[in-house]
Amino acid sequence: MTRDLLIGVDAGTSVIKAVAFDLTGSQVAMTSRRNHYKTLPNGGVEQDMRRTWQDTVDVLKDLGERVQGLEERALALSVTGQGDGCWLIDAEGAPIHDGWLWLDARAAAEAREIAESEGIDVIYRTTGSGVNVCQMRTHLTWIKRHQPALLERAATAMHCKDWLYFNLTGQRASDPTEAVFTFGDYRTRAYAEEVLEALGLADLRRLLPPIVDGAAEAHGLSAAAASATGLPAGLPVSLGYVDIMCCAMGAGLHDATVRPGLTVLGSTGMHMRFVPDVDSVVLNAERSGYTMAFPSPAYAQMQTNMAATLNIDWVLGLAREVLASEGVERELHDLLASLDERVMAARPGAALFHPYISLAGERGPFAEPSARASFTGLDQTTGWFDIVRAVCEGLALAARDCYAAMGPTPGEIRLTGGAARSAALKTILAAALGTPVRSVAQEEAGAAGAVMMAAVQQGLYPDMAACAEAWVTPLLQPAEAPDTGLGAVYDALFGVYLDTRRALVPAWHAMVAARGAVS
Repeated sequence: MTRDLLIGVDAGTSVIKAVAFDLTGSQVAMTSRRNHYKTLPNGGVEQDMRRTWQDTVDVLKDLGERVQGLEERALALSVTGQGDGCWLIDAEGAPIHDGWLWLDARAAAEAREIAESEGIDVIYRTTGSGVNVCQMRTHLTWIKRHQPALLERAATAMHCKDWLYFNLTGQRASDPTEAVFTFGDYRTRAYAEEVLEALGLADLRRLLPPIVDGAAEAHGLSAAAASATGLPAGLPVSLGYVDIMCCAMGAGLHDATVRPGLTVLGSTGMHMRFVPDVDSVVLNAERSGYTMAFPSPAYAQMQTNMAATLNIDWVLGLAREVLASEGVERELHDLLASLDERVMAARPGAALFHPYISLAGERGPFAEPSARASFTGLDQTTGWFDIVRAVCEGLALAARDCYAAMGPTPGEIRLTGGAARSAALKTILAAALGTPVRSVAQEEAGAAGAVMMAAVQQGLYPDMAACAEAWVTPLLQPAEAPDTGLGAVYDALFGVYLDTRRALVPAWHAMVAARGAVS
């Protein structure tokens, strides 16, 4: 039987997926399982590492049941997953603790200390990435200070996808995105000892695994993983880049001709611009954002909102709570079904919303663990759907804030993530950014990007640019031009948005202190 399928595993925050693609990039089948994690009273958010591997095994087995002859047809597999966090294993490869997720907020004080340290300039100039509470370097700093016994037992510090790759292949590795923006030099795509020194983590260098580029190198599926998943032993497995970079590849950011931007509106908000080469990287005075390499000479620069659709989930959750108090049960998807029409019928600019709903604060285009969401400008005429529209507008203004930190807004923005299905959000985003927005008809962009790396590694395409031209360009949808009248409203609001978020910083700090005093 012909080996005509590529498999992508995408272990996200909410869902773990296995997706089969044919060699032209068309999706053949997808299986998924809900992800599971727990939130702790101290702001920690942890995930059972063994369960994560078992869930991955299960989705691969489910895919084998759905796709006839998958074992004989699979050419290669690639794995990506949620970014940041800290997943520690011992010398035998066993977890020594539950994995820390990017949502984990307990290291807020450590993040602030690093950001205010003498070494921050070296850290930022070398990695090209700001320091945030969600990162492995911040988590390791907290663990070193508060739970050093864990580090005594640890042999390797991994991220989610690295843990899955280890279980699939037996290889301890990380990739040129997560390893480098945390501890490396974006110019060389290698670990940088000066960064570890500046972080005060040079003694933990032993925990960092080799860096493996999955577009150039693969390892075979181990016998144990083959037995567990039903896939053939020796199947080439590529370690994909972090999920957001795989999503960027699958959703069309890698385009040297257009040099577009990409906004991903999922649980978090990611705002990215294509950078053709290392010399074109632009760092900022706030020392914020991320710089990550493509498997090519190009880079992506990005600013990251801690929360995007989490804000919508929150405000609709309030509606569900009110309805439930009156005996009316509604699921989230019921409320989303008619949301576009009602949002667009509401008043633009009726209120101003800063979408910092995450308990971890904000990380783009500024890093502030104490940042919290707020409404400004409410009065007695403000209706419920005005508030919901203000939440959507807050996401668009946050995107504009992020793009402004990376230079001129790209001439075209490509949109993906769960909220990309919302016509209202697309209209609001285009108007707020003042640039055309187009969606990409790739349902599973993260898994697709991971599989594109495997396709290049297997020699199906000479490089990522050729693969993107074949797999992604045909999926680009017509662009929505910005509504200039609506854009004028958002132009006026944006200055107020910036002034308000800057003025709120002392209030955020005071609120954290006040809550601590009464908790």
